[in-house]
Amino acid sequence: MGASEILDELAALADPKIRAVNQRHGDDHDVNLTKLRAVAKKAGHDPEVARELWATGDTAARLVAILITRPRDYSATELDVMLREARRPKVHDWLVNYLAKKSKHAEELRVLWFADEDPVVASAGWALTSERVAKNPAGLDQDALLKQIQAEMRDAPERLQWAMNQCLATIGIESESRRERAIAIGERLEVLKDYPTPPGCTSPFAPIWINEIVSRREHA
Repeated sequence: MGASEILDELAALADPKIRAVNQRHGDDHDVNLTKLRAVAKKAGHDPEVARELWATGDTAARLVAILITRPRDYSATELDVMLREARRPKVHDWLVNYLAKKSKHAEELRVLWFADEDPVVASAGWALTSERVAKNPAGLDQDALLKQIQAEMRDAPERLQWAMNQCLATIGIESESRRERAIAIGERLEVLKDYPTPPGCTSPFAPIWINEIVSRREHA
């Protein structure tokens, strides 16, 4: 499938009701994600078409672009440029989770993004830091991370705050020696303490999140 054919299919699937729901969360795509994934599956792996779709700036097209490529298709510079262009939350999240986290450039990007002055870009650095805490913590100064979270998370912009909170919870879950401190920081800051959590889901409030996951692992 060419880029124009994919764009035509996405246009045919557009639903104003879906757009209205997504706009409440800062997104603007109007295609059901299950149907969007089906379009991507039909298109198959195609980095060239993906770059054409990305260049349109359309959110649905960019989501398909992410799905029809692999982390190995992009250099660190390309992923950095794409992240800075990915202002919509869903595009940002998919880019980080599907491409950046699995890229051979993940550590380079983590360091680059972590210290960025743009809080949205910095949130991607924190997301990659959480991934490293969980999978490859050797050499990572987790005590310094906890100190920074304690100092900055409460007043951080929303998306950065969520990413820092995830890192706090990940440290508390994965590092037994730091668990008590991580829980204490969460209790002191009270970030997301009152966040509405549907039945059967885990609260994003770090102390509850940490204790819930640790308990599940102990009883697995």
